[in-house]
Amino acid sequence: MPIPTFPEANHPVIKSLSHYNDQELLTLFQRYPDVGQYFTAIFCRYSPMVYTLIQHSARSPVQADYLFALIWRHLFHELGGLDLRAFGAEGLTFQSWLINVTALCINQAELPPVEEIHYNIKAASPPFWCYLDRALEQLPPITRLMVLMAQTFHWSETRISAYLQAEGEHIPPAQVKAHLQESYQLLETTLPDDIRAIYLSGNANGQPGFVNLDASSLEATLDQS
Repeated sequence: MPIPTFPEANHPVIKSLSHYNDQELLTLFQRYPDVGQYFTAIFCRYSPMVYTLIQHSARSPVQADYLFALIWRHLFHELGGLDLRAFGAEGLTFQSWLINVTALCINQAELPPVEEIHYNIKAASPPFWCYLDRALEQLPPITRLMVLMAQTFHWSETRISAYLQAEGEHIPPAQVKAHLQESYQLLETTLPDDIRAIYLSGNANGQPGFVNLDASSLEATLDQS
């Protein structure tokens, strides 16, 4: 399986960080949690190594891409509390830590059949998936449910309205549509500014926003949240 390439690696924001070492990028990531470029730079630096490690652990490219994204999602949460300075006595480096965590994730992974995987690495690069997932978690429950039904199950506004009415929430179809549009705008504004600049610029019609993105980016995130 070929190692995928990621266009964000050539984005000016990411290229401007190439002079930082691993410790500096990690410190910046931990110090500025609402800035996405530092995690993205770490991802771009080490994605070939991580993908190489998992290449032979999946039966198909679809499973490999999915496992790759799951590992980076796990790393996204682990990096927040990682202290590289504590590695000194053990002789570990950031790279060796990454290899160990990746190996652990591979050994523990229980991948679903290909037909049950909706993740599309071209539609949702792992860093974008991580920050989109975090933004989804910040939506109100009823709003998140409507986005789930619209993007994952592809339900119409009428069907969503009927479901909500059965659950005691009276929201007419027209209001469902308006609510969904507001939800997508809220998701976009909740993302870090630099993540929007890296991943959402240059969409269809030249306008950033989830309405213009392939729905699989939301679908993959919602399926695993």
